[in-house]
Amino acid sequence: MTRATAHPDHRLISSEDVHGTDVYGAGDESIGQIDHLLIEKVSGRVAYAVMSFGGFLGLAHSHYPIPWAALKYDTALGGYRTGITEQQLNDAPAFSDDSWDDRDWESKTHEHYDAAPYWSDRRRDAA
Repeated sequence: MTRATAHPDHRLISSEDVHGTDVYGAGDESIGQIDHLLIEKVSGRVAYAVMSFGGFLGLAHSHYPIPWAALKYDTALGGYRTGITEQQLNDAPAFSDDSWDDRDWESKTHEHYDAAPYWSDRRRDAA
């Protein structure tokens, strides 16, 4: 059982339970797990899921910040679904510790993954 299914009848989930939840790509294949979340301090919105891809599609085990809007919870799978491809990961804007304070990097990253920015009114609302 993935941690995100620990309380499947609840609308809300603890960030502690999101850690380790599988992320699925095409064909219901698990492509990685959520390592941790990054939350915008002032608004309280989840901005990114930092995902761990352990050798996904030939990539070395690594962590990637993925816009939260690029993930959608799938109740049938008990995990998050994404359409992110290997090419998108390979071509993602370069990340460094300074990126968190760089709105230009954030804008490029959200555009790259075709995800509505967390600071925008275009962001998807949770179902």
